[in-house]
Amino acid sequence: MGWALHLHLVAAIAWIGGAFFMFMLGVSLRKKEDQDAVYPRIGPIYGYFETAALIILLSTGYSMISSNGLLDILFSNLSNEVIDALRMKLYIVAVIVVLTVIHMTISLMTLHTEKTPLQRLFSKGSSMGIFLLNLIVLHYAMVLRDIL
Repeated sequence: MGWALHLHLVAAIAWIGGAFFMFMLGVSLRKKEDQDAVYPRIGPIYGYFETAALIILLSTGYSMISSNGLLDILFSNLSNEVIDALRMKLYIVAVIVVLTVIHMTISLMTLHTEKTPLQRLFSKGSSMGIFLLNLIVLHYAMVLRDIL
């Protein structure tokens, strides 16, 4: 499990750090012209980088769960502090994956075009949801670390 845990942590740093950077960039670039100059250039690079980080997170997370015999336990009726925290973390990760797919789809569809108001709402909403849910996942990761 050692390599998977270390790779998982590096990918988590990249995923959460990247989301934090993009959030701060969005907050600091108030003018539409500035956003139009920056996002089309760094957005695709960020998207590919973050997709790789997410794939690493999902694969190493699955590897650690499977190698520790937790897969069957997660789908059982067993309930304890560790399993409940891990389940909650995984539920939130599932929502993050869905929001990421929504955000990436809209971003790729509108890379060189103007977003409609509905696309803008879903794009910004999914981005904000990913950012906030990342903090909750980080909380559950710390809870699990404290328990174990």
